[in-house]
Amino acid sequence: MHCPFCGFADTRVVDSRLADEGEAVKRRRECPACGQRFTTYERAELGYPMVVKADGRREAFNAEKLQRGLTRALSKRPVATERVDAALRDIERQIRASGEREIAARTIGELVMRALGELDPVAYVRFASVYRRFEDVDAFSAEIARLKAKDDKADADELPRES
Repeated sequence: MHCPFCGFADTRVVDSRLADEGEAVKRRRECPACGQRFTTYERAELGYPMVVKADGRREAFNAEKLQRGLTRALSKRPVATERVDAALRDIERQIRASGEREIAARTIGELVMRALGELDPVAYVRFASVYRRFEDVDAFSAEIARLKAKDDKADADELPRES
């Protein structure tokens, strides 16, 4: 790898370790010509399927767009960055693991909804309001009631049962 400081053609690896939960290799490199050190990341280059929009248009999968959607929904919510990053990696992994050449935008939206449901209920409702195009307060109320019913059922399932 060329040195980004002086352009020397042969830098040496000083240290290597796994990064991003094993999804990448982080390498510290040093240039023998100028002595500068820098970090590189090595990742597997995996192809993503094309995204098929509701109107039939196709576009390349855009991880930044996915991240923006999650970040916008989670704005000013008390969710750790590490959890958000893990959710993003999980969604991307699921998309790649599908093995399909094309994936419906609706499928990606459902993956995001599922992740947000686990991260933060307010972010989930924010995203759902745009994704499902809530038109009025009744749509919000219905979604919140559905969430509460689901949460109540989960709480009931956790209660110890009497014999």
